[in-house]
Amino acid sequence: MTKTEKSPIEKLPTNELSSIKTVIAVMSGKGGVGKSTVTSLLAISSARKGDKVGVLDADITGPSIPKMFGIKDKPDNSEFGIYPVKTSNLGIEIMSLNLLLAKEDDPVIWRGPLIAGAVRQFWTDVIWGDLDYLFIDLPPGTGDAPLTVLQQIPLDGLIIVSSPQDLALMVVKKAVKMAEKLNVAILGLIENMSYVQCPECGKKIQLFGKGKSQEAAQKMDIPFLGSLPIDPVIARLCDEGRIEEYENENIEKITSFKILVKEESKE
Repeated sequence: MTKTEKSPIEKLPTNELSSIKTVIAVMSGKGGVGKSTVTSLLAISSARKGDKVGVLDADITGPSIPKMFGIKDKPDNSEFGIYPVKTSNLGIEIMSLNLLLAKEDDPVIWRGPLIAGAVRQFWTDVIWGDLDYLFIDLPPGTGDAPLTVLQQIPLDGLIIVSSPQDLALMVVKKAVKMAEKLNVAILGLIENMSYVQCPECGKKIQLFGKGKSQEAAQKMDIPFLGSLPIDPVIARLCDEGRIEEYENENIEKITSFKILVKEESKE
């Protein structure tokens, strides 16, 4: 190795009591596109199909996963590590910093190294048990927490969430380039908030203009996994902590990434 070359960063080991078959990170270039909601829907769809599923909430300073699932219980500890909290409906394993705070609205005022350290501990110190899928909800952007996950956690792939606006697609390209630089496979792009459907006539209204995510995915040579609407029902269920009750045919369409993961794992 020459002096200018750097040693590759080693992947972190899981807790000795954890066995995770497939790890998928969910990323967005910017905030406000509904990435945490999409992460939750992916987990719910997988759990409904009989998979054992977990969600690692790596959005340390803005965690919303526990609120969506209505979880308020504190994680149990043992000499071997921390146990995630199960959701009441589908039994999805959840770990989030919000579950460790005294109050759910307490702010986490941490600098980058502390945030990255917490993400690493959620991987190494949490007893996930036997999981078919672990979804990692990343904070928006390309900062310390996403970098830690993409570099140090053995990912099977990355799903990117966007919205129809050109601004969102511009920063999606940054996320795609980051993944390519770090040699992380991109499983696909999902366009959220694509339209709202009129409850009276069924017409689809594109509030942010015609979506360009499918076209952008083709240009970037990554799969387009589908579009999700703006739905008042899911907004209400998230506020009430009942996202596991959400039903929509579009959820099944965006889980086509599973086929890609299985094909890659055979190579």
